[in-house]
Amino acid sequence: MNFETSIFRKSNLLPLGMGMVMGSMSVNAIAAEPAEKPKKDKEKPMNVLFIMSDDMRTDLNVYGVPHVHTPNIDKLASEGVMFRNNYCQYPLSGPSRTSMMSGFYPTTSSIYNNSPWFGADHPDWVSFTMWFKNHGYTTYGSGKIYHAGIEDTESFTYGGKKRMRNTGVGDFKPGYVSYEDHRAFVARMKAADEERRHSSDRWDAVEGEMVSKQGDTNTANRTIEYIKQAAERDEPFFITCGLVKPHSPFVAPKEFFDLYNVNDIPLPTDFASLPMVPIGFPEGSIRENTADVFISRPATAEEAREYILAYWACISYVDWNVGRVVAALEEAGLRDETIIVFCSDHGFQLGEKGKWSKAGSLWERGTNAPLIIVDPRAKGNGQVCRRIVENIDIYPTMVDLCGLPKNEAIEGESIAPLLDDPNMEWNNVAYSVWDNHGKGVTGVTVRDEKYRYAEFFGVGAGQFLIDEENDPNELVNLA
Repeated sequence: MNFETSIFRKSNLLPLGMGMVMGSMSVNAIAAEPAEKPKKDKEKPMNVLFIMSDDMRTDLNVYGVPHVHTPNIDKLASEGVMFRNNYCQYPLSGPSRTSMMSGFYPTTSSIYNNSPWFGADHPDWVSFTMWFKNHGYTTYGSGKIYHAGIEDTESFTYGGKKRMRNTGVGDFKPGYVSYEDHRAFVARMKAADEERRHSSDRWDAVEGEMVSKQGDTNTANRTIEYIKQAAERDEPFFITCGLVKPHSPFVAPKEFFDLYNVNDIPLPTDFASLPMVPIGFPEGSIRENTADVFISRPATAEEAREYILAYWACISYVDWNVGRVVAALEEAGLRDETIIVFCSDHGFQLGEKGKWSKAGSLWERGTNAPLIIVDPRAKGNGQVCRRIVENIDIYPTMVDLCGLPKNEAIEGESIAPLLDDPNMEWNNVAYSVWDNHGKGVTGVTVRDEKYRYAEFFGVGAGQFLIDEENDPNELVNLA
């Protein structure tokens, strides 16, 4: 099976263990009046408040990590359906967000890094936000939703960031293709590490006037203003709130650092000071170097606890902003007619197997991402869903819940039925892939409710199979 050219449609997926085992805001002009209005049921169309975090793994109290202070997100989960087993399609922001917002898997778009804009190669694709705009919704863009420089600017009636790049996959040269080129690439990456440390390999608890200058504070403020404007306009809206934390550098107001004591921070069972491939696992499962923090240097146990604390402080900071935005929705009297989505683009490893990043991680911590959907009409609100879902499913789900015409072109599948019956029979699996800088797909993983299977190609080839129910730390390769 050619993973680089195949289209992973759920109707054609192989069962686990078969085929794969064998082988500064700019305001846009108001768009013209859309020709088609959203279909009305017995009530006015539901609004959408779409909140996305960046690099957030499932370290939330409601997800079973009691050390982390997340009262607002926990409350949101208690009012909606929390998806325990939700997975990204690519453990890196640009490709993950492209997949989520375009509705196509990375193997269809061929976008495997942060630079290309999907519209350059696929001008006929209609993005998540554009679909709502085209069907009568007023769309508001606040914060990071697509990726830096490749925002789908035209899809926002108000706000959104100006797209800085219109380049597609064809505008970028492929990366290494041989072992020698691979070693040369690693050498170049190491040479650039020292400069990167100054911007990412740090944490900071800010105070005073610096608190009001934090990007996520301003994104939440802008979202709150959009909610107020939407209430006055009294028309169906789709408001995005893209928060950049807990992405490195781990910077947040000091009050959120004060929620934690470094001596109480537990280290992962498989903590290592440097990236380390577990015994019995393929070399390709762990990259030689980490990409976000502790770049090209070891992490002591003391430093590791400090950085985990800083990461959690950033999660608590996100939680505070989520609480402010939801409170504004309630104050505007819009809560009962608005669907709220909280999600993240992918997960993150915090020292598991010595890795301090998401890039290249086809492990549970790298691909598992929080997803909470609160639809006031749903029968399953307040429950936890353990069925397998994917970030790519969010787009068709929101279209379904809002009664809009279905976008027949996109991949992914509506998970709306799970909002009414979180325990219904559901046989889907989740796919995530990785590509090493233009070489093509070099790793693919498939996850069902019990197992994670992965294959790696080229340098470090091999496979692993993990019983996630009985081996949550992913220490034993059953393959």
